[in-house]
Amino acid sequence: MLTRVVVAPSGFKESLSAEAAADAIAAGVRRVLPDAEIDLVPLVDGGEGTAIALAAATGGRIVTVPATGPVGETIAAHFALLGDGDTAVVEMAAVAGLSLVPHDLRDPGATTTYGVGELLRSALDSGVRRILVGCGDSGTSDGGAGALQALGARLLDESGQELPYGGRELNRLHRIDPTGLDPRLADVELLVACNPYNVLCGERGVARVFGPQKGATPEQVEELSDGLENWAFVLTRDVAVPDTNLRSDPGTGASGGLGAGLAALGARLLPRFDVLLHHLDLDARLARADLVITAEGALDYQTPRGKVPAEVARRAKLHGRPVLALAGTLGEGAHEVPGVDACHGILPAPMALSEALLRASELLTDATERALRMIVLGTRLPVVSGAAVPTEVPGTGVQTEVPITGVQAEPPAAAVQADVSGTQRPSSVR
Repeated sequence: MLTRVVVAPSGFKESLSAEAAADAIAAGVRRVLPDAEIDLVPLVDGGEGTAIALAAATGGRIVTVPATGPVGETIAAHFALLGDGDTAVVEMAAVAGLSLVPHDLRDPGATTTYGVGELLRSALDSGVRRILVGCGDSGTSDGGAGALQALGARLLDESGQELPYGGRELNRLHRIDPTGLDPRLADVELLVACNPYNVLCGERGVARVFGPQKGATPEQVEELSDGLENWAFVLTRDVAVPDTNLRSDPGTGASGGLGAGLAALGARLLPRFDVLLHHLDLDARLARADLVITAEGALDYQTPRGKVPAEVARRAKLHGRPVLALAGTLGEGAHEVPGVDACHGILPAPMALSEALLRASELLTDATERALRMIVLGTRLPVVSGAAVPTEVPGTGVQTEVPITGVQAEPPAAAVQADVSGTQRPSSVR
């Protein structure tokens, strides 16, 4: 019987936060298993919601400050002070995320991480000894150049003029003057929680992989790639700490290259789940589960490359727990994510993207109910007596058939009633 379900989803980009996704899944579970214990573990990957989630998990607080948004306007941004009193969390998406870039202004050659540097300065003002930077959901591709400018570095062209914001300007970068960098950076531990699969340059460089998602045309992708190559060269020569490969070290491409910019200042680039999830005690909670449900906007061949469902599945399998993954879309490779025992799309019928985004919570709840009812049905099916399975005779290479004699006993009617209740709801397709 399923008595304890761990719900550990990521957010659905531009639609549901991780908390909202967890609540929607829990609602679907309750329709089928109203008496089950549901442990909600909304997961953050460094992107949207990271600062708020970690502040809540540690008894910390959110600090709201004005900062420069990705298209240059002043916005109300925020960072977190964790409950330990020594750590600040700067979530780059809170000031330079894709959701902050209007659709008609989505040009990653023009957007900036300047506000990230401003948040770092505000965190330094709070007197913390450690700053954790969460990377994810970015709307930028400037290599962290804007952040360094906000922290006091001067980015100069060949004539000695300071460069304006934007990744496309990096092609004109000739020299970096680091003398004005905030000296307090030397007194804090700077940690960057990032996807280690993301690198700055090369065929799998961040501009090529993520530039189109942020609005770049094929021509702009090449322009941004060239600019980041130049950025890596000049940044390494004029600023970077020794033995740092800004082109291809793991995580240098995080958040449009912000990882590389911060690594040049001495930041440690760390796998995001190693940094973030210990605050949530995830492993111990998975160990107690009868079923683990995770979710994300898309499940496909990229999922094993540092996405939440793959990490949840990996950790759940260390404890032998079954994993169901729900997704807005199931793409190529969705059925091959290691550790995921079953996956299920949330769309019951074709619909416009705008409608799916608007109804994401409802669709996720309904999909959870459908998938869970199928799982419960499977627990009732008996093994057919007399069936046979092909088996190789040891040492001979000869295949034979061995009959299955055991029959799975059906649960008593009372147990079935206790295990599954509620009324089946039809899919709410309109």
